[in-house]
Amino acid sequence: MQPWAQVVASITSETRSCQVVLRPSLSSTQTCAPSSPYRRCWSFGSSTGTCTALSFWANRTQALNYGCIVANAGTQEVQHYVEKPSTFVSEIINCGIYLFTPAIFQHIGEVFQRNQQELALTLACREESSNGWQRAEVIRLEQDVFTALAGSGKLYVYKTDGFWSQIKSAGSAIYASRLYLNQYSKSHPERLAQNKPGGPVIRGNVYIHPTASIDSTAVLGPNVSIGEGVTVGAGVRVRESIVLHGASLHDHTCVLNTIVGWDSTIGRWARVEGTPSDPNPNDPYAKIDSETLFRDGRLTPSITILGCSVTIPAEVVILNSIVLPHKELSRSYKNQIIL
Repeated sequence: MQPWAQVVASITSETRSCQVVLRPSLSSTQTCAPSSPYRRCWSFGSSTGTCTALSFWANRTQALNYGCIVANAGTQEVQHYVEKPSTFVSEIINCGIYLFTPAIFQHIGEVFQRNQQELALTLACREESSNGWQRAEVIRLEQDVFTALAGSGKLYVYKTDGFWSQIKSAGSAIYASRLYLNQYSKSHPERLAQNKPGGPVIRGNVYIHPTASIDSTAVLGPNVSIGEGVTVGAGVRVRESIVLHGASLHDHTCVLNTIVGWDSTIGRWARVEGTPSDPNPNDPYAKIDSETLFRDGRLTPSITILGCSVTIPAEVVILNSIVLPHKELSRSYKNQIIL
């Protein structure tokens, strides 16, 4: 069970009056510091209104890409909420993690009834519209419910002081992994690998699953996660990467800024490398920009992704590419999607 799942299971078992809702959309998920923010949010939200939203800070430019919150500095009541505004509203952004009481269903019902009434009025004025039917049946939590609750004394915000990152791309996943490894170095250092006689060289924060087989001449880190049953051969270099379970890195391979999929194989002396998409390191509130997959008709340079059961031959270079599952490559590739 993941750390946040353990917390949610424990706090929801204490009472049936409230419930923690982790709400990622279909196109993105969120990650924040494990354990403590949820408990503190729970303590704060249990004594406030119908809904408590976890929030974080962003710089003025990037805040426009998120739901922006204006809250009372003393009570933390949300006075104004705008989803992805066109002009600057606030540096406090919505993290997409909420604490609700059952009263939220009443507000959702009111939004549904209002949408139905607006649809009926629209149909009475002009011809039936398929878009109107779809709009009446769809309830958007942020735009429809939160906007109405703002200023009513029923919506509050809890500002976390931990880390938070939105995951909209594989590159974001590597950055989120880095944040978790850094958190573990402070709260659970025993989970991270250490330099030991006869073991691999560890640089920075590295997680190695107990079942992984790592040659003593390999160099791992910083910010590397090695999954279950992974095999790492002699002289292998891995940095800023995630290697999922069952993968095999043969002797003297180099893996940088890459996600290696389940049961994939990288041959001897091969180099698999991507381009990092990190936020501005000089801005503590900077977030990863949502890069489009293509720019000017070309694949945007990003991290390299190997799907499950991909085979990379010996002595080739794979750079800034996405390789779909079950592919067996025979040559080098650069800035391509290999179907």
